[in-house]
Amino acid sequence: MSDRFNAPAGLSRNTVIASGVVLFHVAALWALQTGLIRKAAEVVIPIEILSELIAPPKPVEPPPPPPPPPPPVKREVTKTPPPPRPQAIRTPAPPTPNAPTGTVEPPPPPAPVAAPAPPEPEPTPPAPPPAPPAPPRVIELTEGQVQYIREPKPILPRVSERMGEFGRVVIAVYFNNAGIPKRAEIRTSSGYERLDQAARDAVLKSQITPLTRPGVNEETLRYFLAPINFTKPE
Repeated sequence: MSDRFNAPAGLSRNTVIASGVVLFHVAALWALQTGLIRKAAEVVIPIEILSELIAPPKPVEPPPPPPPPPPPVKREVTKTPPPPRPQAIRTPAPPTPNAPTGTVEPPPPPAPVAAPAPPEPEPTPPAPPPAPPAPPRVIELTEGQVQYIREPKPILPRVSERMGEFGRVVIAVYFNNAGIPKRAEIRTSSGYERLDQAARDAVLKSQITPLTRPGVNEETLRYFLAPINFTKPE
């Protein structure tokens, strides 16, 4: 019989095969979703075999390392001391008959040792310098105790007058027993160097009357503060 006779009316053979394949896949998908295939697998294959198939194999543990070899045993070697070496023994020679005998001269006496020279005397240290003389005694005088034989006459410098330099200078002056000034120092400045120097020069040209006191010698000085004023001339 031909293919046309076996196939249903209006359907070819290829159409029937394709439809069967599609129906098979749809049935398989439906069985997979409903769990029929899984139940069939659980009935046919035991659960233990499935777990063994599904579970991954366990890693094989490496064997432990071998123990280290024992350290070598050191053997102590004892050295045998060498045998003693034979020593030659000298025997004294017999005395020769009629051997000439001589006399041994005594050693010469040692040379005399010179006595050490006496130590030189230490130099005498120089005498200490004489002590400096004591500073002269100073007696302070008040303004009422001073009487001028020659009063100081300060001269105002012309430059100071033109520049308007005026003021008061205090000079510390030291007089000897004769009333003559020995030195002068500026105690209070006027602020102008020209005025201070003019006041000092004027005091060094002055002189006071001698002042006698008990216990006063020629080296005693009399200390006095001499004020010098520079005013504007009228």
